[in-house]
Formats: sequence, C-alpha cells, structure tokens
Amino acid sequence: MATLSFNTTRMRTPSLPRLPRSSSFTKPIKTHLSSQTLSKRRRFVSRSLPESSLSIAKEETEVVEDDDPTSELSYLDPETDAESIKEWELDFCSRPILDSRGKKIWELVVCDASLSLQVTKYFPNNVINSITLKDAIVSITQDLGVPLPEKIRFFRSQMQTIITKACKELAIKEVPSKRCLSLFLWLQERYDTVYTRHPGFQKGSLPLLSLDNPFPMNLPENLFGEKWAFVQLPYSAVREEISDFDEKFVFGATLDLDLLGIDVDENTLIPGLSVASSRAKPLAAWMNGLEVCSIRLKQTVLKDA
Repeated sequence: MATLSFNTTRMRTPSLPRLPRSSSFTKPIKTHLSSQTLSKRRRFVSRSLPESSLSIAKEETEVVEDDDPTSELSYLDPETDAESIKEWELDFCSRPILDSRGKKIWELVVCDASLSLQVTKYFPNNVINSITLKDAIVSITQDLGVPLPEKIRFFRSQMQTIITKACKELAIKEVPSKRCLSLFLWLQERYDTVYTRHPGFQKGSLPLLSLDNPFPMNLPENLFGEKWAFVQLPYSAVREEISDFDEKFVFGATLDLDLLGIDVDENTLIPGLSVASSRAKPLAAWMNGLEVCSIRLKQTVLKDA
C-alpha cells in the first residue's frame, strides 16, 4: 500500500540541509534556467523604526546602502513585467536579532521564483498580527507598482493562521508549500551575510530554516492509477520532459537545478515513479494541487494458510 505525505501537519524536523549556491543572494539578481548569474545593482531602502523597538534608530530617510545589515530591501527588476509576477514566496518570522528592549526583531521576506521581486521589512515583536502583514503586502504593491499576487507560498506552519487571514482579506490564495526554493536559498544567504553582521545578532541561535515533516496519509482514491512502476530516465530525457511545462499545457512542477548550482551529467539516470491511468490529466492536476512531498510504500507479506 502506498502512502503520501502532504504539507499539512506540524511535526518538526531538523533544520533544512545547506544547499549549494551558484550565486550570492545578498544582491538583487535575476535568474532563469541558466547557469549564469545576472547580478543587479543593489537597491537597499533604509527605513528607521522606533528606538524603543529596534537597536538601530535613524532619521527617516531613503539612502542607498550596500553593507548595512539593518537596511531593508525593496527591489523590482526593471526588465521584468510586473504583471507577470503572479506568485510570491513569503516568510514572516522572528530573526536571531535583538532590539534595544532585548526582544527579537521580526522580518518579512518576499520574493518570486526568479528573484525579480525582492523585499525585506523589519518589525518589532509587539505589532505582529494579520493586519500588519496585510498592510505590508499592500505597501509592497504600492511601492513597487506590482499587482497583488494570485498565490502566496509559505513554509512555516506556525505562521499559517496569520498568513491565511491576511491573504483571505486580500483575496489571495495561500499555499503551505515546500516549493519555496528561491526563498530558502535567499534566507540562508541572509543568515550568513546579513543577520550575523547585525549588531543585535544572537550567537548560538536555533536554525533559521526548519521544515515540517508531515505525517503520511493513505493514498486518496482519486489518485489511484491502473498501473504504476519504479522507473529511471537519463537526465537528458528528463530535460526533454521538463520542456513540456514551458511549451505545452501540462500539469506539474520542476526543480531548477541551475538555481541550486547542481551540475548533472546528461547520462545520469534519474529514478522516479510512473503512474499509468486513463485519467492521466485530472490525476496529474490533483497530484500537483496536493503538492506531494514524499512517498512511502508499505509491503504486505502474504503467508500461506
């Protein structure tokens, strides 16, 4: 019997493994399916916060800062059509940084999959609620001239209530998801190059990135196929299949190995699970909508009477 795991529960696991990087995420960059990193000019917006809330208090002004870890970022790639950005990846959580009151500073981090959109905002811990988040989302659209997204993906289940409420008030579909690759890499980079340099950084803090490990659930009947098998294809053939997502109307999602900086030989065999069904298209749509993150198989041993 096969069981599937979905992104719907709250059992904790160790922190996300470190991922290899092909580029620095401290600078606004634009990445596509290419191994080259197209670095963009930094555009940091430094905004002062109340002295009672943050350890760094400045006069309210906009300046260009390249090395100030207290600066906030508000960036939209000028070569990108703002209307084309329909999905955001979002994290709203406390950081291992203390303000002047000894309280943790919170941060909102928003990007899209290609990092054409990059926004960071700091908040004191006494204003954390769905209204603050909703207002911040609206301010991003107003400041950068981008429309509200159709979907917002997030991976922290402990923030689900706040994020869900804020999204519903703005008619945005919230999606608990592990498909936040660009966000994961950027947060990891910010930890290494921004948070650790902040004057309020707490040494020995818990890992910033930790994911839920969902309990497995039985395979829903609408995902049953007539036949299934473990298969493998050379990476060159997998790339051809991936091209269907760009050239044809098919359901599914892919992993950007170039963004991860992973180089795979064209002849490397990639394992997978193949499902044959007369309802292939609806089955693929349901599977993609549920965002299956892992598969566990149970072997049933039959004994002779």
